[in-house]
Amino acid sequence: MRYSRLDAKDYARVNMRGIWANALNPMLPDHSIDEAGLRSNIRHWIDDLGMAGLCISSKQGEYYSMSIEERKRTFEIALEECSGKAGMIASCSDQRVDTVLELARHAQQIGVDYVVVAAPVLHFVAERCDVLMRYYEYLCDQLEIGIIPCSHPDSGYVMSPELCVRLANLPNIVAIKYAVPRPMYMALARMAGDKLPVSSTSEAEWLDNIVELGWQLHLGSTTPLLLQTANDRRMHEYTELAMRGQVDEARKVYDSLEPVRSALHSTRPPGKPLAHQKYWQELLGQAGGSVRRPMLELTEEEKARTREAFDACGLKF
Repeated sequence: MRYSRLDAKDYARVNMRGIWANALNPMLPDHSIDEAGLRSNIRHWIDDLGMAGLCISSKQGEYYSMSIEERKRTFEIALEECSGKAGMIASCSDQRVDTVLELARHAQQIGVDYVVVAAPVLHFVAERCDVLMRYYEYLCDQLEIGIIPCSHPDSGYVMSPELCVRLANLPNIVAIKYAVPRPMYMALARMAGDKLPVSSTSEAEWLDNIVELGWQLHLGSTTPLLLQTANDRRMHEYTELAMRGQVDEARKVYDSLEPVRSALHSTRPPGKPLAHQKYWQELLGQAGGSVRRPMLELTEEEKARTREAFDACGLKF
């Protein structure tokens, strides 16, 4: 660990900036993790796309279908590839708190920068705030590593801005991934002030969040890995321009990405997000591969439609 629990916020404030993307885990035809493909992808994302950091084995990485040992192994691989070049977040989300702690302690031991822990599904619970407050208090007491809570409708609810502000007072809560409508995360950003970096997963709203909210951190989506190539880093470019205050120039670059955005999102079948993203990744020349059940694979027709849109979207290679 590069910091103690009491120093976690200060460390993250200095080091957790820029674009941090969620990694897909490439898989072989037998559904095992493609370790060589994962290493190659990470090197491309860091060296060619300039990612400031990566989140490993999140929902996009299909953690829910992976064993604990597989998750630990992906942490180790990613840390070897990221070390000294980019930051790393290990996704330790799970319904079992013992699993969360086992994964987070492993991440802490091997030198991962931070962990993300999604708000759990809470069956039969009507008043969630106290339950969640005590849940994250317990995790903070047990761990030294910086923790990033994640609130997403997949849990069956989203945390209120008021609860998130309470969580910000815990010593090693270093940021929050807040996948909610923009008015809601804007309210949290105003309430939290400098106490808690807030990040939305939306690339489409990222430029406005830099300009209007002063955000310095994009956290938790695969989009930055799918909109760019080694010779076409327009998301990186408009981010840098906006953070330097060159808003008009940033807006032009942002707007120029709309055909790519549209191609990516319009061809994604509603029930097959990960298979679509992995196939798009393959079209970019990266490792993608299969998805694990219960996720479904793309049909040949869906692949053809995606490939046609990809070829026409204007990405430069």
